[in-house]
Amino acid sequence: MRWFWIDRFTEFQSGRSATAIKTVALSEDHLHDHFPGAAIMPNSLVLEGMAQTAGLLVCEHGGFAKQVILAKVSKAMFHCDAWPGDTLTYKAQIHDIKEDGAMATVTSHIGDRLQAELEVFFAHLEQLSSSGEKVELFVPYDLFSWLRLLKLYEVGRDAEGKPLAIHPRMAESDPFLANQPANAT
Repeated sequence: MRWFWIDRFTEFQSGRSATAIKTVALSEDHLHDHFPGAAIMPNSLVLEGMAQTAGLLVCEHGGFAKQVILAKVSKAMFHCDAWPGDTLTYKAQIHDIKEDGAMATVTSHIGDRLQAELEVFFAHLEQLSSSGEKVELFVPYDLFSWLRLLKLYEVGRDAEGKPLAIHPRMAESDPFLANQPANAT
């Protein structure tokens, strides 16, 4: 994932559900190239934002230890287009998480209006190099920086409803946090 198609999380319950928003801005280049003269958010990018919301929920539940790959979209229904100025609210619900993957449903709303519905399956992968070492999809510090920008740790809650703790793997990647006492994170 090189681009995030969500602006920030507004709710995040580890292993259960997440809500994220994406504001469609006229300044986004893809709006002008998709349908010349009709600046709409491409449904493929709406789908990507929905999948990222659920995928980060699945990935966090596993402690960011495995790569989470969108493996299957079993249902995708779009009810209306997203135009510049619209704010999309993505609501992801995890239905099943197992060792090899997870099932989720995600909806997109513009205000109270249902914009899209999605059913997805994510696969958990562990990619190994030719020497048998685990290959990282992201540099941990980069991923941690992105998650902070998305406000994951500001709104996130664990299964007991307590503030979401920064996973040790993420904290170790941050030079500032790595030098702090364990209770400071």
